[in-house]
Amino acid sequence: MEKVIIHEVGLRDGLQMESEPVPTITKEEWVKLLIQSNIDIIQLGSFVNPQKVPQMADTDDLFELFSRTKAEPQKPIFSALVLNEKGLERALAVNVDMICMGVSASDTHSSKNTGMTSLQALDRILEMAKVVKKEGKKLQVSVQSAFGCGFEGEIPEKRVFQIVEEYFKNGIQNISLADTAGMAYPTKVERMYAKLMEMNPNAQFACHFHNTYGMGLLNVYTALKLGVRYVETAFGGLGGCPFTKQPAGNVCTEDFVFMLQRMGFRQDIDISKIIAVSKYASGFFIKDLPGYIYKTKRENENTRRNKGS
Repeated sequence: MEKVIIHEVGLRDGLQMESEPVPTITKEEWVKLLIQSNIDIIQLGSFVNPQKVPQMADTDDLFELFSRTKAEPQKPIFSALVLNEKGLERALAVNVDMICMGVSASDTHSSKNTGMTSLQALDRILEMAKVVKKEGKKLQVSVQSAFGCGFEGEIPEKRVFQIVEEYFKNGIQNISLADTAGMAYPTKVERMYAKLMEMNPNAQFACHFHNTYGMGLLNVYTALKLGVRYVETAFGGLGGCPFTKQPAGNVCTEDFVFMLQRMGFRQDIDISKIIAVSKYASGFFIKDLPGYIYKTKRENENTRRNKGS
């Protein structure tokens, strides 16, 4: 687990459900703290229609801001989500390090998210993937609603494997399964990743779990034991897809890091910097976030202050 790569998606998946717009200058402060934490990959945003997802309106600006850090040896990889050709053009224009794209295994979710069926979206993504590879960019593709759909319920696992097989046929090796509706559970996680690894032992697999039913961290641990090494999380446990039926937060980054470090792994990550972002975000939105560790640390600090006074 020393090789676990953490992909922080709070600035995209974490914020897209929040109605209070976060100013670019505030996001900039959060990104700086995340860089200082030594997180591996930071998703700065998504190139989508700002009228549909206003929180993502400044994604181009954020990439322009942080392109200045490219010469820094400790610079993380900066990723972004794109849904269509226009979004891809924008991503390439600002020199995004890693481009993420996805297809939903649920036709209902796909239609609400992209206006296309799963197969239509898959054809489009495969064509876009050719452009990304030609440009020499890192590429990750996902299957959304891979473990179930809030609208359709159970998704046949065969449908997920068929989508992934098309990815493999097109030479795409970095695959993420996204639990958009939070319906995953450990035995299903184990079964599906084991099948994928059997299909292509050389592929790199990622996991993206939501905590709708409280099993997010357990599902991550199950995936890790199977050999999944890319984990997508969000500071404070923020997040949720605005186009699913029951949006819920992501697995919390600092909670995940705390678990890893208690087990003796990823001691290179400065968890205090991630906690600082969650505290900052909690204060900005004037509410408690779903994560646990930042609140535990806050309560411990309050207790110490009270004893000192």
